Amino acid sequence: MDHILNNDLQKYKTQIDQIVKELHDLTIDISHTELEKVVSDLRNRINEPFMFVIVGEVKVGKSSFVNALLGSGKEICKVSPAPMTDTIQQIIYGEKEETIMVSPFLKKITQPVEILKEIAIVDTPGTNTIVDQHQEITERFIPASDLIVFVFESKNPYRQSAWDFFNFIHEDWRKKIIFVLQQKDLMPEEDLKVNIQGVHDYAEKKGISNPNIFAVSAKLELENNHEASGYLPLREYIKENITGGKAPGLKLQNNIATSKNINERISSGVNDRKKQWESDVVFRKDITQTLDEQSVKSSAQVDQLVENLLSAYDRITFKKQTELSAGLSFFSLLRRQISSIFSKKENPQKWLDELANSFDQELNSELKNKLNDGVVEIADSIQQMGKMIDLKIQNSQTILKNNHDIFSDIAERRSNVLIDLQKTFSNFMSKSENFTDQELFGDKENLVPNLAAGSGIAAVGIILSTFLSGMVADVTGGILTTVGLLFAGVSMGKKKRQILGSFKEAIASGRLRLDNEVTEKLKTYISNIKGKIDANFHGFDELVETEEKQIEILEQKHQSIETRLDELERHVS
Repeated sequence: MDHILNNDLQKYKTQIDQIVKELHDLTIDISHTELEKVVSDLRNRINEPFMFVIVGEVKVGKSSFVNALLGSGKEICKVSPAPMTDTIQQIIYGEKEETIMVSPFLKKITQPVEILKEIAIVDTPGTNTIVDQHQEITERFIPASDLIVFVFESKNPYRQSAWDFFNFIHEDWRKKIIFVLQQKDLMPEEDLKVNIQGVHDYAEKKGISNPNIFAVSAKLELENNHEASGYLPLREYIKENITGGKAPGLKLQNNIATSKNINERISSGVNDRKKQWESDVVFRKDITQTLDEQSVKSSAQVDQLVENLLSAYDRITFKKQTELSAGLSFFSLLRRQISSIFSKKENPQKWLDELANSFDQELNSELKNKLNDGVVEIADSIQQMGKMIDLKIQNSQTILKNNHDIFSDIAERRSNVLIDLQKTFSNFMSKSENFTDQELFGDKENLVPNLAAGSGIAAVGIILSTFLSGMVADVTGGILTTVGLLFAGVSMGKKKRQILGSFKEAIASGRLRLDNEVTEKLKTYISNIKGKIDANFHGFDELVETEEKQIEILEQKHQSIETRLDELERHVS
């Protein structure tokens, strides 16, 4: 069996070798050990002899079949009356005969036989012993094989274990299968035809159209009865389709097909990974949108609260301004001065003190009631913000599963990031100090009651109520201090206009401060809480960013390999 390669095919072989090298690098990039091994073996075999994988149950004559097929005059596959163990034998050319144990399930046998320079044999143990341990064959040898030979006993080609093993062979590799009925010399011709047809029908049901089936007798072949042995049409088929003049091109096509299959498997995995990344991007945008929407809602509630506060403030201050103006009239002051001769309760200063006290009580009472109503809504909105984000984290979509064929490690890493996010956010939600604000509260932190400690987001209402009550007290206290200074030493008819003017200024200043401080500090508080919630996603954001870059690189490498494989396939076909 001559090994024939023309110059063009040598050039194409160099090209496929370079492409497979890049494919190998790609399997390293994705940290897939099994595919890395498959591609490494594929690359090593580009210049190696044709590989025949022999499959069948024990005691159907697989070893005798191989020895007769190769016709070297030497027992290349050892024939033993006892069944083989569950060890795969890879038989290749070597300067001396030796056996190397590669693993508990694989041994490599070298023999100084010329035909092995052209054809290497993978002799498997019986399918009834390896179905449960098929991975070594289906992942290591089947993809790189040039021919898969299913050997059956002519008398009974229907034993289930061989067909069960057939199911493990990926449909892309099935085009390389032929079926051999061995020991045909033990069968009547008519019964043999029935069994050949039976295998044909069974193979077609398994998805192989026009299956190639050969009935042979290794015994007759080894006795040099070539006409009767059935090996002539088998050898003709192998020479024409595997090792003949077209063989080098067919072998390159096989290498290209195998490379394309692996590249597509990786591409399919990258697509799954990209779908997960796209889902995570949508999830993250949804988180951002939810935070923005809830923040806008809370800010609108702040505006409404401030409007209600100012409305109450304006009503009370106008009322007190009217009382003050009336009380500072000439006749009112005169009446109080005269009355004070008989009773100290009627003097102007006492009246001014009572006016200030009633102003204090009404303003504080009214504003605190408004605050309590408004804070409930704002606190509920902030709590809703946290709870909605927590629920979205719990319900985030997982597309890339931990048992993914290609990217199980990426799926596991993402799963760990998500678990960390869930734990971190749950912990964040449980601690009330995350909902206080050093800049916002400043020296008023001591106003936050102890009962809020450790109660998490549920403490928001208490924290805001305490803070705002203190703020209102500061504003009203400042106004009353100013008014008290104005009232001190008031005498009949003196400085009425000045006092009223100063009162109005104090009221206006207090109103502006109430408006600005409540609005600014509450909206700053909401913004800070939003930022703190968003900061929990730092690790997740890093994962999404890294995935975007890595997926882009993998897609580019896949596309480059695919394009060159397609081009090479057109030239070789």
